[in-house]
Amino acid sequence: MGSIEGEQFLIEQGLLQEELKLYAEDGSVDINGNPPLKNTTGNWKACPFILGNEYCERLAYYGIAINLITYLTTKLHQGNVSAARSVTTWQGTCYITPLIGAVLADVYWGRYWTIACFSSIYFIGMSALTLSASVPYLKPADCVGATCPPPTTTQYLTFFLGLYLIAIGTGGIKPCVAAFGAEQFDDNDSSERMRKSSFFNWFYLCINTGAFGSFGLVLVQENIGWGLGFGIPTVFMGLAIICFFFGTPLYRFQKPRGSPITGILQVLVASFRKMNLKVPEDTTLLYETETQDPSCMVVQSTKLEHTDDYKYLDKAAVISAQEANSREILNPWSLCTVTQVEELKILIRMLPIWAAGIVFSSLHAQVSTLFVQQGRAMNCNIGSFKIPPAILGVFDCITVLFWVPLYERFNVPLAKLITRTDNGFTVLQRMGIGLVISVFCIVSAAIVEKARLGVVETGTAVSLTVFWQVPQVFILGAAEVFYCVGQLEFFYGQSPDSMRSLCSALGLLAIAFGNYLSSLLLTVVTYLTTMDGGDGWITDDLNQGHLDYFFWLLAGLSILNAAVYVFSAVNYKQKKAL
Repeated sequence: MGSIEGEQFLIEQGLLQEELKLYAEDGSVDINGNPPLKNTTGNWKACPFILGNEYCERLAYYGIAINLITYLTTKLHQGNVSAARSVTTWQGTCYITPLIGAVLADVYWGRYWTIACFSSIYFIGMSALTLSASVPYLKPADCVGATCPPPTTTQYLTFFLGLYLIAIGTGGIKPCVAAFGAEQFDDNDSSERMRKSSFFNWFYLCINTGAFGSFGLVLVQENIGWGLGFGIPTVFMGLAIICFFFGTPLYRFQKPRGSPITGILQVLVASFRKMNLKVPEDTTLLYETETQDPSCMVVQSTKLEHTDDYKYLDKAAVISAQEANSREILNPWSLCTVTQVEELKILIRMLPIWAAGIVFSSLHAQVSTLFVQQGRAMNCNIGSFKIPPAILGVFDCITVLFWVPLYERFNVPLAKLITRTDNGFTVLQRMGIGLVISVFCIVSAAIVEKARLGVVETGTAVSLTVFWQVPQVFILGAAEVFYCVGQLEFFYGQSPDSMRSLCSALGLLAIAFGNYLSSLLLTVVTYLTTMDGGDGWITDDLNQGHLDYFFWLLAGLSILNAAVYVFSAVNYKQKKAL
């Protein structure tokens, strides 16, 4: 009898294990709040809707951003420096508002509803921008000869209101959509975990496919009209929202895990309050819970292994004599778990890697600002047809569209043989390669500008052709494939479970600071180079300036940035889960 009962027990256990394998085991739920079935939810069944949403949203965004400097200079009649500052300040804001969206997603709404709500704000902003370029009362007056009447206050307000509503809208989408897509793959399933890395490649491919589609809008804006040129991106933003909602029955949803900021503050406060206590040599004596601590405001799904750096913070997990003898619920502001402490350590370790993205982003900001103005000072004609300089950014997208499949099919297998890792290059190696490649982009831009000024000085009637800009944009596209995709995977993979949206927002914050750095550099360089009454490096007529000096300055910063990154990456400690 005992043997039969034992066999029956084993059969039941086996059936239970088989049943569990039918469901995702990462704590996600389906639309009805139940454990999601693997064969009907998530994975690549759900991802086409998320990727389609990203494609349409990026087409809408770049349909505005890529040629915005032209609208500012030709319709709102701003100068080169002022227009470049306006663009980079707006782009910076687009990448700083994700901090708001990240907190809302992690603490209150979850990623799905955060994307849904902010997409609506985004669409309203796009609509306002379209009206500002279409309705006669809101549309700036054209120049009459050399006289350009300034826009009215209402026209300015309507335009910039729409522009900054878009910036707010991106704040809820950008920190959530990549993480939401990655969550469709169960980390506890090895086959799904492998597909997740591929998802990040195709996600970035969709970003650039959307950007590629937006270059056709440049022709519409400059040859047909800005009203239609802004209206088409607005329609695509509407399609992005529809596409996202269509996939709802297939999605897997992670519940909000509480405020990660609260956990960070608890560690800082607890370690300060216990500054006089000594950290025990045996780190197993530090406080950790087997189950979720009811006093902790953040849901912890993965315990983290203790590390030896930043020992001062370990004081937050030291159990005092009073706490050891207490039978009451422990105060989370005086005693934290090892996992909470390690989460803060992870954020601190990420900072030098994160900072490398600031200079990279300031370099990338030139594609939609000074590269466009450089192109306008070159020969843009092919026969009787004039190419809008902004459209040359298409080569950036073509490079990405070319490199992502190539990277998947050839680079990864080859790198696997060399490095003996599952994904070929490690994420940190991939990012470093991108930073090195980016240096050659800005060096190429400086050489082209020097050559262009040389042609101007000779008094030749025909200036340098705009197609000399292709190499610098092409090289930048290659740098993006390595750095930007690696950055997406780095912030998702290294972030604690409760900080996924926040850490994604950190990556976007680097882009924001990069744009603000570009604005700051423009302001400082213009001030310093015009102090003696001269024209300065960056003038409204680039033939009278030295834009090449500014590009060489960026090249120097990029080299320094790459060197600091390599040092930080070599010394970086990976996250280790128990």
